[in-house]
Amino acid sequence: MTREEKSQVIQDLTAQLADTSTIYLADISGLDATTTSNLRRACFKANVQLAVVKNTLLSKAMEASDKDFGELPDVLKGNTSMLIAEAANAPAKVIKEFRKKSDKPLLKGAYVEEAVYVGDDQLDALVNIKSREELIGDIITLLQSPAKNVVSALQSGGGKLSGILQTLSER
Repeated sequence: MTREEKSQVIQDLTAQLADTSTIYLADISGLDATTTSNLRRACFKANVQLAVVKNTLLSKAMEASDKDFGELPDVLKGNTSMLIAEAANAPAKVIKEFRKKSDKPLLKGAYVEEAVYVGDDQLDALVNIKSREELIGDIITLLQSPAKNVVSALQSGGGKLSGILQTLSER
């Protein structure tokens, strides 16, 4: 690879790092062709991009990025694959589900919404991160519950003003 090609790869990686807020680094070394193909298929179905990257080039792209990756460049040893997704927990779910059948991929680290997670022991914490849509759904459910209670209480108090006042005072 020439110096110009390396420079172009670093620029592409830097742009990719700038465009996403969810980056996972994993070790998929030792997987045979069939297992690797199955992993790529699982990533595709979960809308996760999987790419094998060269550690030195990714490290330089991280340095050139505006983001603070903390200890993440320190895990760039050995075979490294980068998983990128819009949903913060999607790559973690893919890895966890895939590990039911295989001992790999191993999570090296992750950068999720400006938080850095290092080590395979962080996988469960990453799986439990809620996506934006899940959080919005939870908030809407919480907001609807009290309103439904008040409406049902008003309806049960009859249509009379005294019944409504009594119901509201009980609540």
